[in-house]
Amino acid sequence: MTVSDPDLVSVQQVRDLVRRSVEAQRRWATFSQAQIDAVIDAMAEAATAGAEPLARMAVEETGYGNVPDKIKKNKFSSEDVYRAIRPLQTVGILREDRENGVLEIAEPVGLVAAIIPSTNPTSTAIYKILISLKARNGVILSPHPSAKNCICATADIMTKAALKAGAPEGLIGCLTQVTAASTQELMRHRQVGVILATGGTGLVRAAYSSGKPAFGVGPGNVPAYIERTANVRKAVSDILTGKTFDNGTICSAEQAILAEEPLRDAVLQELREQEAYFLSAAEIEALSKLVLRPDTFLVNPKVVGRAAPVIAQMAGFKVPATTRVLVAELAGVGRDYPLSAEKLSPILAFYTVRNWQEGVELSNRLLEFGGLGHTIVIHSQNDSVIREFALRVRAYRVVVNSPAPHGSIGYSTRLFPAMTLGCGAVGGNITSDNIGPQHLMNIKRVGYEMRPVEPATVSRHPRALRAPAAAPAPAAAAPTPSPAPAASLPLPDRATIARVVERFLAEKGVPRPAGASAAAAPAPEVPPPPRVVDFVSENDVRAALERAEKIFISSRTILTPSARDLGYAQNVFIETAAPASGKGARPE
Repeated sequence: MTVSDPDLVSVQQVRDLVRRSVEAQRRWATFSQAQIDAVIDAMAEAATAGAEPLARMAVEETGYGNVPDKIKKNKFSSEDVYRAIRPLQTVGILREDRENGVLEIAEPVGLVAAIIPSTNPTSTAIYKILISLKARNGVILSPHPSAKNCICATADIMTKAALKAGAPEGLIGCLTQVTAASTQELMRHRQVGVILATGGTGLVRAAYSSGKPAFGVGPGNVPAYIERTANVRKAVSDILTGKTFDNGTICSAEQAILAEEPLRDAVLQELREQEAYFLSAAEIEALSKLVLRPDTFLVNPKVVGRAAPVIAQMAGFKVPATTRVLVAELAGVGRDYPLSAEKLSPILAFYTVRNWQEGVELSNRLLEFGGLGHTIVIHSQNDSVIREFALRVRAYRVVVNSPAPHGSIGYSTRLFPAMTLGCGAVGGNITSDNIGPQHLMNIKRVGYEMRPVEPATVSRHPRALRAPAAAPAPAAAAPTPSPAPAASLPLPDRATIARVVERFLAEKGVPRPAGASAAAAPAPEVPPPPRVVDFVSENDVRAALERAEKIFISSRTILTPSARDLGYAQNVFIETAAPASGKGARPE
């Protein structure tokens, strides 16, 4: 029977890819650091060689951005990210602190579900494959439907290189049957260890609500603040370079210019000289209706990553063919000013502020409207202002005197190179970091005892601990009593006399006569039968482990889940047919 339902087909593909990747990852986790790095080397080299054809595929398939900038983004992932992760230790002991007696050991998370967007499809795929495999994980890519061909082509290039370098088959997977059902199935699959989600707000929220650990990213609504000491020409050049890079498809690209009053005229003049087009009130209104959907207030995908003249034509007006960005001078922030939101295209809002304190206030309003925790850029020569500004703004990447997208991803700065930028708790993300292999592995810690613990005395109930009894104080010397009359002294019994005689003869070397009766010797103590308990907690098991004792249980004994797992794993329990007789676990 042939199944034609797209959802069923896509869900089955997820299950098949997961099964193969999990099997491959179990082998991959046993590879040495040298073997891992040899595969990473080969994949990075292959991705660099394929940077141009993959960029062309991405532009042709999605219509977003431009080929030269997508080549740069691909090479950023295959070269800059690669150089940053290549020296990282991801196998065995990572650190050893002899002074404090702590070892840290790397453990992979298992399988990574990598959600890939349409705006930066091939560069994000290269990046996520490299950091996932570097941390000894398997990875399955779930492409945006409008970019699945170029994303799966990227995965194919890197898979072939990995196999040739010795990686197990099935380690990298890419969904070719992409539906909402398949993405949900992948994110919720019980064998997925972590989700790397890059995409729209709804998708990121779905990743966080999947029940799996997830690294998601929030939207960016990046303010670019030009402080009164800035080099105006360089500041404007940097802002336009960042905003026009791949036609504004990177979420950390500038979205608004905030110029201090003393520089306003100079900034406006420099923008015009660098081919920015200032919109009229009518053009702002027309563009606002086009760029943001009125029902959802999300960016219209038709304008994402398009050139400025193309967007203007779509809005019903014409600009010079050389126009780099469209600039809208706005009086406020929020839904009444749609162009104050993230636009993912070469469109900038423009504001004037009186001083840096007002710049902080307006910047935070822009971030709160749709970019909390993401990125902000400041152009200034006053380091005191830069530091105060950084302390007060609600963004976790503060780029100084550089294009915002290049600085935030670690291209023009020394921030960790990454294509996934966390926005922290204020942005609804688990971290504010630039994500790397270090986020895709667990750290096992070994702690040696450095401070001895005094043993405690345990009562019959294991939860009632009391301190060790103090040694009795020496008794005061008493006068020697007068000997009692002989008649008052008790006579020893026969067994006591026999033991004294035998000890005396043994000390003199006289052998014991053969056949001599041993009846006088004390009878050996018979150990009491084991006391079977009726309830065991995890604390009871740990107490038994500390004393190297066993716990007797029966079929009627109640074990907490954590006690059961730990007790059987450490071989603490002795099962007996006797009924439970005690209220708590008191090992015998």
